[in-house]
Order: sequence, then C-alpha cells, then structure tokens
Amino acid sequence: MAEVRYVVTLPKGIVVLPNVLSISAFTRTTLTALCLSAAAQWVSANDAAPTGVAARFLTAPVIDGEVISDSAWVRPFATQFWQQRPQEGAPATQETEVFVGFTDDALYVAVIAYDTDPEGIIVSGQRRDDPLEDTDMFAFVIDSFRDGQNGFLFGTNPSGIETDGQITRDGGAGGPGISSFNMNWDTNWQVKTQTGDFGWSAEFEIPFKSLRYPADGVQSWGMNFRRSIRRNNETVFWAPIQRQHSLMRVTDAGVVSGFEPPRQRNLKVTPYALGKQNGGNMIESQSDQEFGVDVKYGVTPSLTLDLTYNTDFAQVEVDEFQANLDRFSLFLPEQRPFFLENAGQFAVGVAREVELFFSRRIGIGPDGSQIPIKGGARLSGKIGSSTNVGFLHMQAEEVAGVVAQTDFTVARVSQEFANRSSLGVIFVNREADELDQPGRSDYNRTYAVDGRWGIGADGQITGFVAKTDTPELKGDDTAFQLAGNYSSEAWSYSGGVTQVGKNFNPEVGFLRRRDYTKANVRVLHRIRNSSWKNMLELRPHVSYAGFWGGDGLHETGFLHIDNHWEWQSGFEVHTGVNFLHEGVREDFELAPGKVVRAGDYDDEELQLVLMTDRGAPLSFSVRSHIGGFFGGERVQLRPTIRYRIGDAFNASLAWNYNQIKLAYEPKPFDLNIARLRLNYSFNPKVSLQALVQYNDSTDVMATNLRLAWLTSADAGFYLVYNETRDDDVGMFREKRNEWILKFSHTFDVF
Repeated sequence: MAEVRYVVTLPKGIVVLPNVLSISAFTRTTLTALCLSAAAQWVSANDAAPTGVAARFLTAPVIDGEVISDSAWVRPFATQFWQQRPQEGAPATQETEVFVGFTDDALYVAVIAYDTDPEGIIVSGQRRDDPLEDTDMFAFVIDSFRDGQNGFLFGTNPSGIETDGQITRDGGAGGPGISSFNMNWDTNWQVKTQTGDFGWSAEFEIPFKSLRYPADGVQSWGMNFRRSIRRNNETVFWAPIQRQHSLMRVTDAGVVSGFEPPRQRNLKVTPYALGKQNGGNMIESQSDQEFGVDVKYGVTPSLTLDLTYNTDFAQVEVDEFQANLDRFSLFLPEQRPFFLENAGQFAVGVAREVELFFSRRIGIGPDGSQIPIKGGARLSGKIGSSTNVGFLHMQAEEVAGVVAQTDFTVARVSQEFANRSSLGVIFVNREADELDQPGRSDYNRTYAVDGRWGIGADGQITGFVAKTDTPELKGDDTAFQLAGNYSSEAWSYSGGVTQVGKNFNPEVGFLRRRDYTKANVRVLHRIRNSSWKNMLELRPHVSYAGFWGGDGLHETGFLHIDNHWEWQSGFEVHTGVNFLHEGVREDFELAPGKVVRAGDYDDEELQLVLMTDRGAPLSFSVRSHIGGFFGGERVQLRPTIRYRIGDAFNASLAWNYNQIKLAYEPKPFDLNIARLRLNYSFNPKVSLQALVQYNDSTDVMATNLRLAWLTSADAGFYLVYNETRDDDVGMFREKRNEWILKFSHTFDVF
C-alpha cells in the first residue's frame, strides 16, 4: 500500500473588489502606489483560494483508470465544486472527487466523476487534442511558478483523450492579447479512464521532466480543476471562476503545497526519416528521401534548449481555403509544432493585425510553398521566477532564382510583475545576401517595447511601441498601440488606439494593412436571472472599429449592434445589425473579372447566427450576413453540420456561400468554399483524418488524408496523401498528388 500524507481542503472566498483608480492623476508616485495596490489585491485574492497538500507516494499508483478500488488513492484532495454554468455560485449537481500526489519522478492526479445517470454521459472524440467543450470532461491547470500568468493545462474525457496546452498572459484575462493559450503545445504524459455505474474515473501521470518549475526544494503550485457534465451544459470548478473567465485564469487557481520536484535535467532526441513520391498528369513523377533530428535539453527545470536539423513538417495538416472579400492580407495560422511550442513568449502586437513576429515567414513562401529549413535553435523559459526569456535562430536554405539563404533571429525578454503585469522587449532580424548581388546584405529588423498593467482583478492596460529598419525605407517606420479593458461578471469594456506608419515593415511579422490609425471601442453586458427557467444568458453589446489612412481618408468603419441569446439547452441565437463604411483608394479585384472601383461606400447589413447544442450527436450552425456590400448587395451564408458516432467517428461539412451584386455589375455572381472533415479514431493513439476542400472562384479542389499512429506526444508514424485538382490552367485539368511516409521516435536519453 502506498504511503500518503494527510490532505486539508478549505473553501474559497468570493471576490476581492478592485480599488477605484484614477488614471488621470498619472505620476511616478501614483504609478508606484497603484502597482503596490494591484500586488496587494492579487495576493489577497490568491490567499482566499482553496488550499491543500499533495500526497507523497513511496510507490507510484498503477495508471489504469481504476480509482475507487485503488489503495493508492486514500483520501480525496478536493470534493467541493461550484458551478459557473448554468447557475453561477451554486454547488455542483454531481459529486466529484479529485486526488493529487507525486513521486520523485512524476505528478499524479486522479478523479472520480460520479454520475447518477451514467447512461447520459456524452463522449465525443478520441484523437489527441480534440476539443473538450462538446463532451463530458475533466481538466486542470498548473501554475508551477505561482506567478498568476503562466501555466499548463491537461484534460481528458471518458474515452481517455489526451489534451494539453500552454497558458500565457493569464489565459488572456478576459481582454486583448495574442497567443494567450497555445493548444498546440504538446508534452509526454499519460491518462487512463474507466466507466461504470458510478460514472467515470481517470488517472493522470505527468513526468516532472515534462513540466517547468522553480529550482527550489518544497514548492507550492497554483492548481484548479474543472469538470463538465455536458447533458446539463454544466461547468464546475474547485476554485470558483467568474462567468467572464475560463479555466486558463490561473490568477484564480487554488494553492497546492508540499511538492518536491527533482532538480533534474532532461535530454530527448527525436530523429525522423521521410520518403516522398510526387506526381501528376502534367509533371514527371519524382521521389525523395530525407532525414533530420530534433533535440530537447532541459538546461534547468525552467529553461529549455531545442535544436533542430533539416526540419520537416510534412505531417502537418494543410491550410484551410479562405475567401478574401477585402483588399487586405489574409491571415493563415501557424500549425508547425516546432514554432508553436512557447509561441506565447514571442507574441507581441495585435492579433491578426500587427504581429511583430510571425513564424510562418520562416520556411514558407508568400504563395504557401515550402522553403527548406537547414536547422536552428530555440532557448525559452524562465530565469528565476518572473523573468521570461526567448531566443530563436533559424536558417532557411537557398532556392535558386527564388530566395537566398536566409537567417532569422528573434530575441525576447519579459519581466513579470504582480497582478498580470509585465514589461518586455523584442528584437526580430532577417538577414540574407541580395539574390542578384552576392555579398550585399539584405536585411530587415524590428525593435519593440511592450507592457501590460493589471488594474484590480478585472482591468488591464496593454500597449507596445515598435520600429522597423529596412534599407530602402526611411522615416515613418514606427507603430504603437494603447488599449485597455475591464471585464466583470456583468460588464465588459474595451477600447484602444493603434497607429502604423507608412514605412513600418516587419517582414518577419504579419501586417494586415499599413499607414493607418485605428480607434476601437466595445461595451458588453451579461444578464442572468435565476427566475429564467430555460434562458441562460443575454449578452447585448455594441462595438465600433474605424481605420483612417495617413492622409486622413476614412478607409474602414464598422459599427456592430448585437444581442446573444443563449439557452441552457445549448441553443444560441445572435441577432445583430452592422453599419459599414469603406473608402477604397484604388480599384481591386474581388474575384476573377469582378472589380470593386475606387470610391466611398456606406452600407448596412443584418447579421444572424444560429447554433444548436454541439454536445448532441448531430448539431448545426449558420452564420449569415444580408445587406449592402461596396455599394451593391451581398447574401453570405456559412452553414456547418457536425455529426458523430460515439467517440470514434466525427464529421463536419462547412460551406461559405456568397452571392454578390456590385452596384455597377448587371448580374450577381457567386463565391463558394466547401470543406468536408472526417475523423475516425481507432484509439487515442491511432487516427485517420480527411480534409477535402473546394474553391469555385479558382476552381481548385484539394484533398489531404492523414493516418497517424503516435508513439508519444510529438512522434510516431504518419502516412499522408495530398491531391490538388486545378481546372484553371487553360485547356487542361491539372492534377498533382503527393505521398508522404514519415516516422519519428523520441529517445529519452536521461
């Protein structure tokens, strides 16, 4: 029988009210006082959190999902859970018991999710990192540094799915920010589950070498636990979370003491071998073989060095087709695992508008083609308990006649303070020889300072100032943003100002548009009433975003007035109206042969969104916009149908339909994008996925098939088939196909 220590659990207090602060009296003295006040508030709120002591195991529990009869789990760590939905603050309707313990090598968490109606348990998905929102689930967060800003998330459902993620910036803290939760962060751990007439149970084993933590001896970590009872649309927490926040709000986590993690270093080596076969009806068949390796070394328990050679991401899912109904750049998210780990540490700017570092600029050309990556290194983590550091250097190979060998460097330091506050700097550099002038340097650099200032429990001010250095562009090369937000249970307010200079040019970043000033504001009210039997919440809100060019031209205006109606059944309706303004400087092509002419356009449109309960085997949603569009008319319908069979098979069919009539065109025209996703999970480690897409404006159909057999979180066997059919190539129908076979394995050296 395993030996354990006793456990004490205390209930959490309610809410610490923030002080009312006057920003108008902003002086050095006042700033110091405010920082001290914010720190005191955070400490006070954290002290009110539930607490407990982790059990010390002399013998590790057997990880098989059996908790009730396992003698290792002697006494529950947490038993009292509180609703966030549907009745905020009420006790959970079902009993939950959570156990926490550790050995010299790993952290262990177990849960018994009792259920008086086990037949009503909803399970969807087995594939790693499948969403947990549509299923009964249990998840928890770990704030190992107790900084109230960063952490790790682990979760599962009754089928034993493995879901993990990395938290930065307190999960967004209900306000603006980018990359506050990295769902694509993966580490090695295991979970097993069991179901029965009692409900379901789960056991987690998380090796300490898969986490980051201080080098101290005995430690206290922030932790919180969440359970969802999906048929009731019920969400409950150990440490209560207000309705405007989520589990990622590590500021509100409970405190678990008694951990004694080892002062260890860890070395993992992951080599891969890959074979490709390319062909088509208009190209000669070609084959290729590649080899590469990734190395991960834990310099300290909180600082990690990653090395990569001949990096390849052939197993990564292809990009989704998008319809560009504007004259500005489209944003395509990063999906490559190497760049996603610790991505939040390098994130500075405005999400999908002004991102000072955008890793897709490395190894991917403007047309989406892959540029071979020779290799690189990344050092990321913490120095001490509050200083985040990040260094990334990558080298992309030369592609004859297209791009020269290019070096990319990113350096980042961020100092964290109490109450979600921080101050940081970032430097981004791209350097290469001129393609047509060897020996002449071609470079681009970005410098920036950014900060966040938490005000009480619900407010925050964020901002950055940046400058770029490009040889041929001088002057007017700066950008800045100042924004603020406040989010309580009932009200959310946000607003800000962003300015981007004409010559601001972050070539290793993402810039949707340049040479503008933007002003935005948003007000939202959450309304709940315990007397409502079926209605859960109303969310009336209004927002405005306006863009003005450097010459004063009003380029874009968007006024949105809406109300979200959410029922306890999971059914949701959004009813809104939009008032639009577009100032088009020059003609641009909206679709082949369809041109929007320069001029000023003022339009109105109705917006309607319908969503059924996604926990049901069959669910449906549709987003629609009907009204004016660049002086003409548009009907946009974006329906999605989702269907699942048990926890093994999931399918979704999505359609983006646009019927557009420009003011000076005699007839309307259509733009359509269709997307079919299929997934079958044989078990949590083996899955078969399909993505089929069609874009009628370019007459392109693309198919991506992936068979994945994971041996660890980031390694395994992949068989991938890609096919593209393109009718828009003159007289002929072009067909291109590619077979990829990739195998990688992680060796845990020490």
